[in-house]
Amino acid sequence: MLDIFQGEYIQQKRNVIFIGNSGTGKSHLSIALGEEAINQGYTVKYYTYPRLSNELMEAQDEKRLLQLEKQWLAADVTIIDELGYIPYHQRAAELLFQFFSTRYERGSMIITSNREFSRWVEVFHDEQMTAALLDRVTHKAHIIPMNGESYRLKETYSK
Repeated sequence: MLDIFQGEYIQQKRNVIFIGNSGTGKSHLSIALGEEAINQGYTVKYYTYPRLSNELMEAQDEKRLLQLEKQWLAADVTIIDELGYIPYHQRAAELLFQFFSTRYERGSMIITSNREFSRWVEVFHDEQMTAALLDRVTHKAHIIPMNGESYRLKETYSK
């Protein structure tokens, strides 16, 4: 983690993926990495997965996908939080595949997910597209498993 916080992944256009149970700190770490990237002079864009999918569908409806694509590529780091908490419409899944493909090796992404990679097909609805997406997203990525007990549950039960 210390190497990642130094920011080399950004220069190398590599991704960081936090994957594991809810309440294990994935979102907190992704935001901390984003803040550290800003402190180092990089630009960072933050999305929750539901917000990004909605924004992509709206942009497509309004014929401004290319404009939105320029914004994706302008940021040095894009954080996509909460990927896979709920499955999405097929159209949103296809647009998200386009988003991830466009960023591939052109900018870093930090992704958080509570689903194992083998279950991402439940989100993207298509085995071939999911396999292609995972191939791009995980290529040269730092994959950090975050399994364990939820810190929120620990707080609830300790009261």
